[in-house]
Amino acid sequence: MTQLFNFIIEGFTSPGSAVMWMILLLGFIILAIVIERFWFLFIKCGTGSGSFMAGISKYLKAGDYEKAIKYSSSMNTPLAKAVTAIMKKRGQSSKQVQKGVDEVFLTEGPKVTRNISIINIMANLSTMLGLTGTIFGLMMAFNAIANIPAAQKAAALASGIAVAMSTTLFGLLVALPSLFAQGLLSQKSDRVMEEMDEKTTKLINLIEE
Repeated sequence: MTQLFNFIIEGFTSPGSAVMWMILLLGFIILAIVIERFWFLFIKCGTGSGSFMAGISKYLKAGDYEKAIKYSSSMNTPLAKAVTAIMKKRGQSSKQVQKGVDEVFLTEGPKVTRNISIINIMANLSTMLGLTGTIFGLMMAFNAIANIPAAQKAAALASGIAVAMSTTLFGLLVALPSLFAQGLLSQKSDRVMEEMDEKTTKLINLIEE
C-alpha cells in the first residue's frame, strides 16, 4: 500500500502531473457530492420516517388534524411535505388531494435524485483523463525509442511508462469507488421515492375512510 501511495505521489511530479491534478480535482468534487447526497438521503430522508408516520397516525386517530398539520409542517423532508399537502387538502375531492401530492412530487422528486447522475459522469471523466495520460506516456516512450540518445533512452522510456501507468491507476482509483457510491445513492433515492408513494397512498386512503 505504501508503494502504491508513493507511486501515485510521484505521478504528481512527473510530466503527466497536469492530468493527475485534474483527476484529483474531479475526485474532490465527487467526494463533496457524495457526502451531501449521503447526508440528505440516508440521514435526513432515511431516518425517522417510521416514527414520523406513527406521530401523524396518532393525531389522526385522535381527530386532531391541526396538530397533525403543525407536526408535519415542522419536518423539512420530502415525505413530510407530501403529508402536509394531503392534510391541507383534507375534505376536498380525491382528485384535488392527488393533485396536491403530485405537485409535491414534482418539486421534491428532483431534490431526491439531484446530482446523482453527475457522479457517474465525473467517474467516467476521471477514467478518460487517466487514459489521456496513458496515451501521453506512451507517446513519451515511443519518442524515447525513436529520438533520444542511447545513453538517455532507458530513463526517458521509464519516465514515459511511469506517466502512462500512474495516470491510468489514479483515474481508476477515483472512478471505481465513485461508481460504487453512485450505485448506492441511486438505489437509496429510488427507495425514498417509493416510500413517499407508499406512505402518501396509505394516508390518502386513511383520511378518506
